[in-house]
Amino acid sequence: MKWLKRKVAGWVREIENEKECMSAQAMPVEHNPQSEPVLSFKIYSAQNGQVLEFFRYNKQRDRVNNSIYVVDKETDIGEYVSKCLSLEVLK
Repeated sequence: MKWLKRKVAGWVREIENEKECMSAQAMPVEHNPQSEPVLSFKIYSAQNGQVLEFFRYNKQRDRVNNSIYVVDKETDIGEYVSKCLSLEVLK
């Protein structure tokens, strides 16, 4: 009975390895999360709300561009981030 369990476990490992190899080959380099352009953001706590800061790295010019937004404490942070994110992606 143990030999059957080992055989099934081996087959499962082979299938998982094949899936990993296929997913690595299927994702092109330009759609990789680490590829350029990279856009990231941070949210800082402030006295009367929050500060939203976006960073964008330009590889050709070797520069980091940032944008800062001040969010009032009555404003819904999730909705505001989604609006600012769409604006930053369009830049």
